[in-house]
Amino acid sequence: MAVLNLVQAINQALDQKMEDDSRVVIFGEDSGYEGGVFRVTAGLQKKYGEDRVFDTPIAEGAITGSAIGMAVNGLVPVAEIQFDGFVFPGITEIVTHMARYRNRSRGRYGLPIVVRFPVGGGIRALEHHSESLESLLGQIPGLKVVMPSTPYDAKGLLISAIEDPDPVIFMEPKRIYRSGKQEVPEDMYRIPLGKAKVVKEGKDVTVVAWGPFVREVEKAAELLKSQAENIDIELIDLRTINPIDEETIINSVKKTGRFVVVQEAVKTYGPGAELIALVNEKAFLHLEAQPTRVTGFDITVPLPRGEHFHFIQPERIAAEIKKVAKF
Repeated sequence: MAVLNLVQAINQALDQKMEDDSRVVIFGEDSGYEGGVFRVTAGLQKKYGEDRVFDTPIAEGAITGSAIGMAVNGLVPVAEIQFDGFVFPGITEIVTHMARYRNRSRGRYGLPIVVRFPVGGGIRALEHHSESLESLLGQIPGLKVVMPSTPYDAKGLLISAIEDPDPVIFMEPKRIYRSGKQEVPEDMYRIPLGKAKVVKEGKDVTVVAWGPFVREVEKAAELLKSQAENIDIELIDLRTINPIDEETIINSVKKTGRFVVVQEAVKTYGPGAELIALVNEKAFLHLEAQPTRVTGFDITVPLPRGEHFHFIQPERIAAEIKKVAKF
């Protein structure tokens, strides 16, 4: 096994799928010659040529629209949007055409498209560079929305996304692109979309997170342990924002009787609210405390000097877990 960070694992997945399937093409702003702003596609243009890995104009609507045309004509496009906040100019094509093609054709045709982009804060970036868009894109019928938390998951989920017959939004948490390494199998493997992972089994509180905040919950658990708090957390990595793995979450809540969800996105109308509604609908009689969400604030992500005030710190997560556990 190779020991890879998130960037390297994603690059390896793209490389292997391009070698495996000549229909796969990669394109976006600086995705070709430079290998992307974060060098996620580095080396792929040199290996596969400019016909399969190429740069585009700064026109996100053209990127997403071109992906639709490519998929209709038999290619498997992997389109990169340079930063999360740049998705908005391409949203019309994603929502009004890409997501609806299966329905529009009454199930006869899909669009095998992956739209990749770095997501979230943590790198002290400028405006429009630190958005958490799972709240917006997770509610669109016809789209699958994925966010990995580890290099191992990133590779397996991305291969599954590229092989999926319908469009997948693949969000890459930029703050953990290079923040840690993990053993990753060198051969191709797949992690099913729509299947969560129980990171740690426990009996007292179910905690659901995704992307970089899986690690923050782990830090919160260590903090509680250092405080001699005897709280046994069951940590679930959601992995896929849509579709939600309802079975794993509900089975866990029925066991623990308590539920906390942690999300970087703003509080209002976020995935956390949807997950709490799910728990209330399907596990209400098993609850021993109020379901709780720990979220970002309902504001635009602050610029670099104030960004850290917006982040959910492990201390805040630990305090909410303690409150629910002792209710």
